[in-house]
This record gives sequence, C-alpha cells and structure tokens, in this order.
Amino acid sequence: GFFPHQDIMRVRLNKKMRDAATQAIVPMTEFAVKSVRYYNLMAAMTTALPNLQRLSLRPLPLGDVYSDGADPDEGIGEGTDTTNDINIISSFRKLRILYITGAPLNGRY
Repeated sequence: GFFPHQDIMRVRLNKKMRDAATQAIVPMTEFAVKSVRYYNLMAAMTTALPNLQRLSLRPLPLGDVYSDGADPDEGIGEGTDTTNDINIISSFRKLRILYITGAPLNGRY
C-alpha cells in the first residue's frame, strides 16, 4: 500500500529509511501550503520527498507573500512583507498537479 506524506515524513529515523523516503512515490494526496509552517514543511519535503505529485498553493497569512524573480512593484511596500521563494517547487521531480488558489504571486515566473 501507500503511505501519505505525513507518515513518510514521520518515519525517517535512520539513513536507510531516509533514502527509501526520497525514492518513494508519494500517492496523489494533496499537500496544501496555507501558512508559513506549511511553507517551511514544503521546503523540508523538497529533499525528503522529492517525488511529491500534487501540491496546492493557497494564500499565506497577512504579511507573508510568495516571491520569485524580479518584482514588478519593487519599492512599493518594501520591507513590509516576508517573501517566500517558490523556486523550491521545481525540486519536486514528479510533480503532476499544481493548484494555485487565491495565492497572490508577485514577480515574473
């Protein structure tokens, strides 16, 4: 059977299990990035579970934004938002489905 991403992340106890987790194909369960905590978890999953197949980006709490590349509104509101790089999404080698639901993205992608 398949284990969801939560179980795979939890059982990475030794090198053998960590190596097995990086080779595992994660089933098509949705992982939703909806807070900074989940963003940090997604960043950890890029090395722990690079075969994640389905990802959803949702709005982050006030004061946090997704950012990548050149910002078209550079200088406006500078220093007020914490930017979270979305380039890490490219680390998921088997990503098949990417949902972007109400997540304000700035810059060029």
